[in-house]
Amino acid sequence: MSYEPRLKKEYKSTIAKTLMDNHGLKNIMQVPRLEKIIISKGLGLAVADKKVIDNALEELTQISGQKAIATKSKKDISNFKLRKGMPIGAKVTLRRDRMFEFLDRLITAALPRVRDFQGIKTSGFDGRGNYNLGIAEQIIFPEINIDKINKISGMDITFVTSTENDNLAKSLLIELGLPFKKN
Repeated sequence: MSYEPRLKKEYKSTIAKTLMDNHGLKNIMQVPRLEKIIISKGLGLAVADKKVIDNALEELTQISGQKAIATKSKKDISNFKLRKGMPIGAKVTLRRDRMFEFLDRLITAALPRVRDFQGIKTSGFDGRGNYNLGIAEQIIFPEINIDKINKISGMDITFVTSTENDNLAKSLLIELGLPFKKN
């Protein structure tokens, strides 16, 4: 028997049925699903110091369990001493089992470690069913060794869903366990 992540199993067994019943969906294919999670870091300091990129790539790889890639600038900006093709960020895209594993670790281990945590904001939806979450410190993840980091930096996490409706996407993320703030 092969391994299946806890949240994926829960989605298949109960969450999809709950979303169908709560939103009056007639077909199982109408039920929204999480398609991918993108974790990215913008690193403006990378123009001056190339080790910043290497550290960020290593951290994202540790956090996600998948090799991160460097993002490169698209054009020259002389005011920032930036040339086209210079690495200025890092990102990793998670799908399938790794996506559910990361989401489970984010909900159960990382978010509870945020100081004075009251829940995540509901204003991160983009109008197309995707949710963006900003994290101020990478040290909330248990995979990061605090003694080995040079600089505390934040990251953006984007949850891409299969629906175009923000309300359906929010319901999906709530059912998956994301702790949104209560109004």
